[in-house]
Amino acid sequence: MERHFNIVIWGKVQGVGFREGIKKKATEFRIRGYVKNLPNGTVFIEAEGEEEQLNKLINWCHNGPSKSEVTSVKYSVAQTQNFEGFEVKD
Repeated sequence: MERHFNIVIWGKVQGVGFREGIKKKATEFRIRGYVKNLPNGTVFIEAEGEEEQLNKLINWCHNGPSKSEVTSVKYSVAQTQNFEGFEVKD
């Protein structure tokens, strides 16, 4: 079933390759949407795809790339936006 999750990751998650890691995993899991850094130091993701694949992405977010230190991952279900592809935003 196609779902849309808004995901926020807290911790040492900026400047450690998190967005690039998310893009790689999103491509691997056939997820569409985007990832961006927020001014408060978190990483925000809008992700669409099969629920099983989205759960794999969330599981990866709990650890992230090797230089990151994730303290919390929260997500909520939102309205599907019909994204095409996955991008890293500034």
